[in-house]
Amino acid sequence: MILETSHNNKDISLLINDVVGKPFSFIKTIKLKGTVSKRMIIEESSANMKDYLNSTFDATYANIELRPLGILVRIIKGFSNFTWVIPYYQLVMYKGDYSSLYAQGRFIRFRKDETFKSSKSFLHKLLKYKARYESKYDFLNFK
Repeated sequence: MILETSHNNKDISLLINDVVGKPFSFIKTIKLKGTVSKRMIIEESSANMKDYLNSTFDATYANIELRPLGILVRIIKGFSNFTWVIPYYQLVMYKGDYSSLYAQGRFIRFRKDETFKSSKSFLHKLLKYKARYESKYDFLNFK
């Protein structure tokens, strides 16, 4: 689900907290060495994401925030902010010549530049949290 979050709205905050959990505490954020990625440039997206991105001439920036049950992809389009709420069970990540996030029939692909490379440790942290979440629901090991 994508929500318009340019202005603080208590109902939207409660909805986000219900889907992906409350933000990590200050102490937990320090222990994790941060829960928000650096700003990355969106290179390409699915057709149903085009409304949330800048025109072809302007770069669209996004960052990722970790939550206990999922992630928030914050997209900055001019003076508007949109938040793509993705629970871990819906999240699929691909890494090749580029890195991309897939969920809910949408995808975004990030430009592989210096800012993306500096977010590499954050993306490893994201994969670790996704794996930890999925290990709770491992139905293949019957014991």
